[in-house]
Amino acid sequence: MSFEIRKLTIVDFDDIHRVWADSGLPTKPNGRDSREMIAKEMQKPVVAYFGLYENDNMIGVGIANFDGRRGWVNRVAIDPDHRGNKLAAMIINACEKFLYESGAVVICALIEDENTPSMACFTNSGYTAEKEIIYWTKRRSKED
Repeated sequence: MSFEIRKLTIVDFDDIHRVWADSGLPTKPNGRDSREMIAKEMQKPVVAYFGLYENDNMIGVGIANFDGRRGWVNRVAIDPDHRGNKLAAMIINACEKFLYESGAVVICALIEDENTPSMACFTNSGYTAEKEIIYWTKRRSKED
């Protein structure tokens, strides 16, 4: 099998959502995951969407975002038929490279507490859980 990582553009929007849906990742299609919002994010030099391809078929996706202080790896998803092959690590590595080049010193990921496969993947990629941190959010709407 031959795999390739590509930086994505808004042309890849439908494939991004397909991979998210196929992998069971919940989305906010009328808010932060809308075509308009993703297009705006992709225009920022501190954000990169990466796709993992087998031939010309996108089978994985992930987002790197640098907030000026920390790098964030978000929304990593792999098609269920391709899981267990350490492919998510390829996306994580691409995100890390982008984030280090952007100036990040610390790279973080948020993982829901029931998502043990993602926890294992990030642990295998050298990440440690900071269990004393509690994540707080403030949202304008349920779609954000």
